Amino acid sequence: MSYCFDTSPLSALFRNYYRGVFKTLWKDFEELVEEGNILSTREVSREIEGSNIESLRDWAKANQAIFATPTADEGKFVAGIFAVRHFQNNIEGKKLLNGGFVADPFVVARAALNGATVVTMETLKPNAADIPNICEHFKIKHLSLEKFMEEEGWEF
Repeated sequence: MSYCFDTSPLSALFRNYYRGVFKTLWKDFEELVEEGNILSTREVSREIEGSNIESLRDWAKANQAIFATPTADEGKFVAGIFAVRHFQNNIEGKKLLNGGFVADPFVVARAALNGATVVTMETLKPNAADIPNICEHFKIKHLSLEKFMEEEGWEF
């Protein structure tokens, strides 16, 4: 199975699961990376560049192949997301004014077009315009970081 990661679970992974302590987790995660089963998008890489987690920034630089530039089809899917008026709220005004990056719709689009499951720390909330709400609308499977680990059958 393939997983398309948002910025938040990658940040949580690098902030909370130290490589020297959670060796099996990292071995299993890196196997998924090597097998091509961990996906993301260039917009997530751009968000990571501004992260205060140095190990995440270093890892992202060493694994740029994961952070693909959106394809034309992904761009069309993103346009379809924003065609739903409610999901236009996903673009935070502050991000636009400050030149920030908006990764969420691109994560969903990449997952949809690659048959992948979205991994995010966002939760499904009524009337929200977050990743889980977008995934539910387009019938795309989504998991938290914890549920991703459970789905992989990891136990530590």
